[in-house]
Amino acid sequence: MARKVSISRDMILEAALGMLIRDGYSSINIKALAEAVGCSTQPIAWHFENMEGLRRALAVYAREYAGKKAVPDADNAVDAFERMGRAYISMAKNEPNLFRFLYLGESRISRPFGLEGLDIRGDDITTGDADMAAGIARQTGLSYERAQECIRNTIVYAHGIAVMIATGVLDISEDNAMKMVKHASECFVSGGKYER
Repeated sequence: MARKVSISRDMILEAALGMLIRDGYSSINIKALAEAVGCSTQPIAWHFENMEGLRRALAVYAREYAGKKAVPDADNAVDAFERMGRAYISMAKNEPNLFRFLYLGESRISRPFGLEGLDIRGDDITTGDADMAAGIARQTGLSYERAQECIRNTIVYAHGIAVMIATGVLDISEDNAMKMVKHASECFVSGGKYER
């Protein structure tokens, strides 16, 4: 008697993520996903109920996948921030379908790395990563508030470059994109040191 193969939720999400990265979000439907997993549509319906349930789960799964690539593993706050930016630019360049899904409105999760805690009220804009802002303030000599502002400005600038890369408007290497981001960040920091 043939052994029954169990199709797990993670197997389905991994296949959906692969389709998303390779072919874009619009390529994912229950029938195509079942074919990619090598099963009937029944396990997908059992795990997610419907396409909306799959979309919600895929958004979380894709965000976790992207987040693992952007973990700042440096003790130095400036280096950690740069590594996060490099991961972000790299995704726009190498996985543009994933970038568009996460950050250009194809999913309900659409904030760039580092902006999860962004708080915008009128002209008062701060980032939610207090540890990184404190570390950057210590390393650069900026006030905590100016460090937060530099983080925010750098993220917004990097997001603009990443969007242009992911949508094909700007065709440059990751290294050149990071040079642009690093230069802008240095300008934000040096401007913050001299502004009264």
